[in-house]
Amino acid sequence: MLTGIFRSSKRSFTSLSEQEVLALAIASEEDDARIYLAYADMLRADYPGSAKVFEEMAEVEDTHRKSLIALYRQRFGERITLIRREHVEGFYERKPDWLRRNLSLDRIRGEAEAMERQAYRFYIEAAGRVTDAQTRELLGDLALAEQGHEDITRMLGEKHMPQEVKADEDKAVKRQFVLTYVQPGLAGLMDGSVSTLAPIFAAAFATQDTWQTFLVGLSASVGAGISMGFTEAAHDDGKISGRGSPIKRGFSCGIMTALGGLGHTLPYLIPDFWTATTLAVIIAIFELWAIAFIQNRYMETPFLRAAFQVVVGGGLVLAAGILIGHG
Repeated sequence: MLTGIFRSSKRSFTSLSEQEVLALAIASEEDDARIYLAYADMLRADYPGSAKVFEEMAEVEDTHRKSLIALYRQRFGERITLIRREHVEGFYERKPDWLRRNLSLDRIRGEAEAMERQAYRFYIEAAGRVTDAQTRELLGDLALAEQGHEDITRMLGEKHMPQEVKADEDKAVKRQFVLTYVQPGLAGLMDGSVSTLAPIFAAAFATQDTWQTFLVGLSASVGAGISMGFTEAAHDDGKISGRGSPIKRGFSCGIMTALGGLGHTLPYLIPDFWTATTLAVIIAIFELWAIAFIQNRYMETPFLRAAFQVVVGGGLVLAAGILIGHG
């Protein structure tokens, strides 16, 4: 009874007949060719060299499909058995198009390499399952072809993506990362770190109460994070500016804004006022230097200029908060 309850609805690979193995190979080649063409369509506008590589990889898969169909027709006739990878237990799966739309170029290249490795293992297993000499020979040849696809990918890349083209595509990937994550995140970190200095330290010196200061800092940080996140997501859908998904930018900006304020807020969980304040000042200085580093690393701002702008500006805001709190 328990066996019936937990029995998989999929077929085991060992239960497949030679006819079903061939039909499965045909369906798999068709799917992989469509996936490569989908990758080409996604990449064509921004990465034409990589798109051409995937177009030719799809042509290779189509050649494999035709060879398999010719053998299937010879052995089993015109009607190809309907069986796909999702019908077979333990068989490698492919993500649908809508789950691949936002993949990065590096991730797409990695997915393609994984597809070829999985296809190679399938053909090795399939060749071991058949007894017909011609079928086994074809499956073995296809296994070697899939194993050699890494070399094919490299050769196609050399043909359609010379070193300077690949460098341009990699530069475009980095630029997109900066526009979607780094730039809004940096804006949030600057806003959260600098704008919360005045209210937090004003509250600290005005009340000398670490818990009340913590509540002020927590509310200011979380509120600023929510506000900045929604503002970033709402003011630009990314279609014209090319800055990427507004949701991703909103989360990046909002989270970094909140973290920027919470960094020098959390020390006020320490009951002793001067210990908490000293630690908060140290963390605030560290945050300002981190902002300068990110500006230099990703925005190509000269480090000394970035440090001067951020540290001096932040120092003035900190001093204003302390003076207001003492007043």
